[in-house]
Amino acid sequence: MNIYRLLFISLCLPFYAFVQTDSESTANEKKYRLSGIYIQWGYNVEWYTRSNIHFKMNNGDNFTLHKARGAQRTSFDAIYKHPLDITIPQYNWRVGFYINDEQTKAIEINFDHTKYVVEDGQALRVSGTLEGNEIDQVMIMDPDEFLHFEHTDGANFLHFNYVSHHTLLKAQKKDRKLVTGLWKAGAGVNIPRTDFTYKGNRLNNKFHISGFNISVEGGLRYYPTRTFFLEITGKTGYVNYLNALADTDITQGNRAHHHFGYVEFVGTIGGDIHFKSKKDKVKK
Repeated sequence: MNIYRLLFISLCLPFYAFVQTDSESTANEKKYRLSGIYIQWGYNVEWYTRSNIHFKMNNGDNFTLHKARGAQRTSFDAIYKHPLDITIPQYNWRVGFYINDEQTKAIEINFDHTKYVVEDGQALRVSGTLEGNEIDQVMIMDPDEFLHFEHTDGANFLHFNYVSHHTLLKAQKKDRKLVTGLWKAGAGVNIPRTDFTYKGNRLNNKFHISGFNISVEGGLRYYPTRTFFLEITGKTGYVNYLNALADTDITQGNRAHHHFGYVEFVGTIGGDIHFKSKKDKVKK
């Protein structure tokens, strides 16, 4: 499925789930309704656990890199080198849908553009079949002599979160929230673009839905105005790539499978759009 089509469908789904018609007026619908939305943009840093990466090659080779070390590539220098291209660094966007009048509950679409790089020069144990021979030995990660593996046009976690907000501090002169605490939990799919080099032959593979992810997150949101906010959160999760593309410019049909845990810190700016309730309209 095309990535843009997937994102479009993802944006539409919450409306089908939470927009209520006027003819439907049960008590439950009065309690839960679409009362507003919010939009966020920001950037992230993260750390990954080690990972066993299993490769299944089209020539019959079948081998595993054991306890490979993966690292982020933040690319924050692009903010001043290429200020008009805000998507080069590791970024995050969220679209949330408040589902109660108090706007303390929400359903959120979350996209994390993260980067995962197996660092060159590592000495890793490699086991399985390589060039038709059974092996179990230490090899150096080198793109010319062996391989290089990364998700840097995105490890890309797309998921849906349930979000709960709690007001911690109110503005003294105005009856509005100033600082809120929030937590969220969710799950979704991975849409990586894997850059793979095998013995000097490289290909930046196409975007591809590969596996699933789950995560939990918590943090603080500060409202300097009624609608504008700054948010900082910590996040942890589990990611499983079931069939990442590992083709090169001369070989097709290669696949990679690996999974890892991660810790992520996210900073975003955002804004609320409030919808008037029927009570507000009556009062007016």
